[in-house]
Amino acid sequence: MKVHVLLKKEELDEALLDASKTVVVFDILLATSTISACLSFGARAVVPAETAEEAQLIAQKRQDEAVCLAGESNGLPITGFVYPLPLALQHEVKGKTLILVTTNGTVAIRKAAKAGKVWIASLLNSETVARKVSEEYKDETILLVCAGSNNKFCLEDFYGAGYFLSQLAVKTGGAALELTDSARAANLFYESQSSNSLSILKNTRVGESLMNMEFERELHFVSQKSLIETAPYLFENEIVCESFVSAYRS
Repeated sequence: MKVHVLLKKEELDEALLDASKTVVVFDILLATSTISACLSFGARAVVPAETAEEAQLIAQKRQDEAVCLAGESNGLPITGFVYPLPLALQHEVKGKTLILVTTNGTVAIRKAAKAGKVWIASLLNSETVARKVSEEYKDETILLVCAGSNNKFCLEDFYGAGYFLSQLAVKTGGAALELTDSARAANLFYESQSSNSLSILKNTRVGESLMNMEFERELHFVSQKSLIETAPYLFENEIVCESFVSAYRS
């Protein structure tokens, strides 16, 4: 199983994506954490949008559905949208379609759409996603895509990719993995900091911004490893998961 880590979404060449590639997207702060959590909280599906205008159009076309609009633009709230924090959405999404727009994570997911399969991973659910990737593997290349932030590297996504690799090694027996140097680096970084997830998140640029916004409770929540058992993936234009297996272990 060949595994490669892309350090930011801008490194992903859409022209090279086809059925021979499986993509796993990481936006630990916060899109992929929010998506994983909201599906575990009972959201019917998540529709990733690239702009607030697109999200509003999607909502208008789904007037016969119960929907929830959530999003941010460059980290700032969008008028009429719930700020996309997992715990803030916990009691807003059950039975609804979450229409989500973020500056980086939803853009990365949409950019990866031409791959054979696109999985959504965070610290919260990497164990389950790694198991599903291992079970469904059919000789494709696995691309771990760190969303990054506005064409910049984000340490928290790299840490998340490293944690996912540690779980994938367990599920595959390790010897079956062929890691590129970027994947080896992510794995080594995670192993050196495996017990420091909350500290890592707090001390990143995005983490510091969230701390300044007094979202420490949200940071603590998303720093927890394999807390929930969802394996979200992109199906046509929606992110769904096969079951809500106890979603949130409260």
